[in-house]
Amino acid sequence: WYTWLEQGRGGAPSADVLNRIAGGLMLTEPEREHLFVLGLGHPPEATYRASDEVTPRLQRVLDALEFSPAIVKTPTWDVVAWNAAAATLLTDYSTLPRDQRNILRLMFTNASIKAAQEDWLNVARYVVGTFRADAARAGAGAEISQLVEELSRLSPEFDALWRDNNVARHADGLKRLHHPVHGLLELEFSAFAVDGRPDLGMIVYNPATPETARRIRALMAPTA
Repeated sequence: WYTWLEQGRGGAPSADVLNRIAGGLMLTEPEREHLFVLGLGHPPEATYRASDEVTPRLQRVLDALEFSPAIVKTPTWDVVAWNAAAATLLTDYSTLPRDQRNILRLMFTNASIKAAQEDWLNVARYVVGTFRADAARAGAGAEISQLVEELSRLSPEFDALWRDNNVARHADGLKRLHHPVHGLLELEFSAFAVDGRPDLGMIVYNPATPETARRIRALMAPTA
C-alpha cells in the first residue's frame, strides 16, 4: 500500500490516513506538512497550538535590532517576545501581566496607546482585519472567541469593526506614532514568519526618516 501511495496509485489518501502515517513514523511538523503536500497537494488543515515561549536565539535576533522596535506575536496577537526598542517606543510589555500583553486589547482599551496613533481608526481597522485573517489561518477561531466577546463588550469601536468582517494581510506599511516628548515618529514595519514556528510571527519597525532615526537614538540613549 505504501508503494502505491509513493507511486500515486489508488487515488489520493485521506487526511486521516496521512495523519496516521505521520504519527506512526513520528514525523516532525515540517515533515508532516511535506507529506500532505505530496499526498493531497496542500498543507494539512491548521490546528492551533498555543505557545508563549521563544528560543534564546530568536530573542537574540530581537535584541540585535538596537534602534528598531521588534516583537514576536502569536496568531491571537499575544506578544511573547520584544526588544528594548519596542519596550521604549511601543509598550513595555514586561510591566503587564502575561494575559494583558495582547495587541488588540491594548489598541482598544489603553487610552495612551490609542492617543499615540496618528490615525487611530484606520490603524484599528487594519489591526482587526489582520487579526481576523491570522487567527483563521492558524485555526484559532475558538481561542479568540473570549477575547472578541470581551472587546465587543468593552469597546463599541471594536464591536463595529469586528462586525464589518473586514480581512487584511499583514505584510508591510508605515506607522506614525506621536511621542509626548519627541513628537512624530515615522516607522516602516515589515512582518516575517518565524521559520519552524508557524504559530509565531515577527514584526520589525524601522525608522522611515533620518529625523525619526535621530529621535529614536535619543530615546534609547542611556540616562546619566
